[in-house]
Amino acid sequence: MPEQIIFEMSRPGRKGYTLDELDVPERAVEELIPGEYLRDKPARLPEVGESEVVRHFVRLSQMNHHIDKGFYPLGSCTMKYNPKINEETSSLPGFVKMHPRQPESTVQGCLQVLWEVEQILCDVTGLKAVTTQPAAGSHGELTGIMLMRKYHEHNNSDRSIILIPDSAHGTNPSSVTIGGYTTLELKSNEKGTIDLEDFKLKLT
Repeated sequence: MPEQIIFEMSRPGRKGYTLDELDVPERAVEELIPGEYLRDKPARLPEVGESEVVRHFVRLSQMNHHIDKGFYPLGSCTMKYNPKINEETSSLPGFVKMHPRQPESTVQGCLQVLWEVEQILCDVTGLKAVTTQPAAGSHGELTGIMLMRKYHEHNNSDRSIILIPDSAHGTNPSSVTIGGYTTLELKSNEKGTIDLEDFKLKLT
């Protein structure tokens, strides 16, 4: 049986959560939010119980393949093994309540964590400096390629081609193109790995 969308499960009067009693003086919304930001009519939200919401999304999750269901070889970052403790750590209030526009004086703890991670990565890689600026795997690819381009420009190198396997993730050739390079595809062999003869030919 197809899963209903959550709006089809809605029943008038059902509640999934009840807020606590106010412990401060009550004020009208109109006093707190400028009129131009207020809705003209109530938001169309589903009225469902908490258990219905949980079961609905559990059923939806079972329809898709995901890392908790089985091995997933693709993805530039998200589909690899991430220990569950990472989820608990990243949900600490000091992280989830951060905002990009906060004063620097209020984010020193997070900056300290980033700095220490950078030092660890430097120790592991032997590099003098690294950046934690990229927000995702594909963003990291592009950042790396842009750094490579500047390195070669600084050393007056005219390298313009990057070798990529034909089995590469789609973001790889995209990052190469955006980074100003040309992609040269490497063939796969019958085992799905790089054809070394093709690699040797294109390397020279």
